[in-house]
Amino acid sequence: MPAEVRRVALLPAAGSGSRMGGSLPKQYLDLAGEPIIMHTVRRFIENADIDCVAVVLSADDSYFDAHDWRFAGSRLRVLRCGGDSRAESVRNGLRALAGEFDWQDWVLVHDAARPCLGARLLVDMMIELEDDEVGGILAIPVADTLKRTTDGAHIAETVPRDMLWQAQTPQMLRFGLLHEALERDCGPGITDEASALERLGWQPRLVKGSPRNLKVTYSSDLPLAELILKSEQ
Repeated sequence: MPAEVRRVALLPAAGSGSRMGGSLPKQYLDLAGEPIIMHTVRRFIENADIDCVAVVLSADDSYFDAHDWRFAGSRLRVLRCGGDSRAESVRNGLRALAGEFDWQDWVLVHDAARPCLGARLLVDMMIELEDDEVGGILAIPVADTLKRTTDGAHIAETVPRDMLWQAQTPQMLRFGLLHEALERDCGPGITDEASALERLGWQPRLVKGSPRNLKVTYSSDLPLAELILKSEQ
């Protein structure tokens, strides 16, 4: 990969993880003996082509420093500038890093609670996108029948799944483009980084992801994530 282009992995981790139903933010829940976020950080630290791993925390986060991060060395950056939403946290993280990275550099935004990213999947994504002017995201084609409801309890209609993809992370985008897009708009309609670029008319590429690239959202996801991690050993 071209040495002149730098790559930063940015992990927004300022959320409370309310859907897990506990008081501990989900990124700090135990997964195979370590907090989820530690597994996630390690995925990027183990890739030598990632120049920096930046974790965006809320200003009052009291959990992160309780863990041993020495394995990450000097490539780990802790940014206590998290916002009220994912988009705001990413925007604030990009602001904090703007003096160190150029427009054409890459930022790989990844869910802190998505700890099962495969090493080969990450490498293949970086190779596929390295010459793209915009970048792209990991995603998988929607396989299940989709239903729309109007009241949360009854089916209103079946939604055609043709050409529909389920977004994953990392979302690997040009640093300058994403910075500009989120400075213009990081409101409620921006549910992932690609959607911010879409608002400006850009079309990020879809890169085939994997069902194993699981995001821990509910407590029932933890046993499955542990099985995936153990299968890689």
